[in-house]
Amino acid sequence: MQFATDQKSGKELSVLGFGCMRFPLDRDKAEKLVLKAVEKGVNYFDTAYIYGNSEATLGAILEKNGMREKVNIATKLPHQKCKTFEDFDKIFDEQLRRLKTGYIDYYLVHNISDTETWERLRRLGIERWIADKKGGGQVRQIGFSFHGAQNGFMELVDAYDWDFCMIQYNYMDENYQAGRAGLGRAYEKGLPVMIMEPLLGGKLATGLPPKAERLFKEADPGRSAAAWAFMWLWNQPGVSVVLSGMNSMEQLEENIKTAETSKPGMLSEKESAVFAPVMEALRESYKVQCTSCNYCMPCPQGVNIPDCFASYNTKYAMGWIPGMTQYVTSTAAHNPTKRARAKFCTGCKACEEKCPQHIPIAKMLGEVKKRMEPFWFNAGIWLIQKFTS
Repeated sequence: MQFATDQKSGKELSVLGFGCMRFPLDRDKAEKLVLKAVEKGVNYFDTAYIYGNSEATLGAILEKNGMREKVNIATKLPHQKCKTFEDFDKIFDEQLRRLKTGYIDYYLVHNISDTETWERLRRLGIERWIADKKGGGQVRQIGFSFHGAQNGFMELVDAYDWDFCMIQYNYMDENYQAGRAGLGRAYEKGLPVMIMEPLLGGKLATGLPPKAERLFKEADPGRSAAAWAFMWLWNQPGVSVVLSGMNSMEQLEENIKTAETSKPGMLSEKESAVFAPVMEALRESYKVQCTSCNYCMPCPQGVNIPDCFASYNTKYAMGWIPGMTQYVTSTAAHNPTKRARAKFCTGCKACEEKCPQHIPIAKMLGEVKKRMEPFWFNAGIWLIQKFTS
């Protein structure tokens, strides 16, 4: 495993971090993944208050196996839930209980998109709260995760004496949100930068259009699409830790193998050049830049927004049959709510307020309905549900 030095804390962080948002529901399976990851050198585990049972699962696994001191736990403060100063402690104390620990190594203010959000938290007294927690050793490093415009990141990174930050970044998002310029600014300030969405919700691993897959195979037949995406990141000196939500042993082992040999400047000029045509092929295929982060969920009407968009994109990237099969399977025929498909969107736009990608969700769900629910669709779904229920 390769390691990056956190210049502020002096810690050696594994360049591959374990993103815990999509832990397997089977805790035994999750435990095997965590144990194997730690055995291979992964020492950065990222979770959050709002990730379902993720914090509790990680805490239980680390306590059971006596591994708390071997890893760095990163978790996040959901600032939207903080209306008073007392809310900071209320949430933080619950996180410590879930994680079965007395301190958090890397604590982030979750999903800040602009300085106005930070100013609201300042008025609540968050700077005093952070100073107290750091002074008492309960928070070792303080940072923020970012979803917003690039100029907002540039302002926010200077708005406080941060220890680190986390941004969405991959070869399709080079100039999106904080982007390459934001990465460079944080690097100049000496901040470790943690990367989320390196595979754009998995699309850069398993959802590539045939043209993009062919371009990668021609460049290196033995390298997977996921490996290309990770290497693009690790090739850049400003990248400290790349998070991956690994929910199978095969994914974990492949990512570890890539991480063991990756370092800044490793890609040749010829290898770097392959990304431009791959990106062009992807832009031709995807219609909605959804990463399936699920921040938009739950929908008040029960619509499965991420799956609607994933199916829609699959239709354009891989063809009508794979796209429709995915749509029927994930949002209609076998969905217990029976209301998960785009048809049931009422246009309330509650989801749009929470979307870090700033997607016009209601409008795009209308497009999904138009393209994925032809005139015969309701009758077909009725038949499938009748004979499978």
